[in-house]
Amino acid sequence: MKLLAFDTCLDKTYVTLYSDDNFINRVIVSNDKNYHSAYLISTIVEVLKNNNLLPNDLEYIATDIGPGSFTGIRACTTVARMLAQQLNIKTIGVSSLEILSKILGDQDFVALDARKNKAYVFENKILGAVELEKVDEMIKGRRVITDNSLLERFKPNAKEIISYQANDYQLGEILAQIAITKIQNNEITEWKSLKPLYIQPPPVFGR
Repeated sequence: MKLLAFDTCLDKTYVTLYSDDNFINRVIVSNDKNYHSAYLISTIVEVLKNNNLLPNDLEYIATDIGPGSFTGIRACTTVARMLAQQLNIKTIGVSSLEILSKILGDQDFVALDARKNKAYVFENKILGAVELEKVDEMIKGRRVITDNSLLERFKPNAKEIISYQANDYQLGEILAQIAITKIQNNEITEWKSLKPLYIQPPPVFGR
């Protein structure tokens, strides 16, 4: 199996190549201006070239579909659809919330800043954008994965609180691992059916 997985939804770009039961390349792109998604295509080209592979060698494309940065969600879903269409291969979409729930190996409670006094919540499944006051109650006695912006707010209630941004977790590899399981369970789709996961509508500038 040759699988290309990539993610631009969160605070970095991750590109991971899985081939013949091994992760053969992992690249993380980050910069101070948060324009990392602009490097997605060039990074994919570099990863394939460095491993002596052509796009036609790929069998599956996996990508993060959100929630997260609206620009990042659009970037990775568009590139995934484009590649899968041109190569006539299947795609696998994975939520960033499910990815983050597994950074410590288990399926933890996830609450990410959704703005508007809400958090994107995952507890075995996506629960949507939930008011922060309700999340405060939900996390009591729980180990919680969050981001830097909500770390201090959730500390008093959570049993353990971890920001995914505080360490260099291999989110690309976790994405690929989830995708492999979905492939084994035949949870794959045509490129036309791969859609971004917008739990809340995009922000309107000027309001």
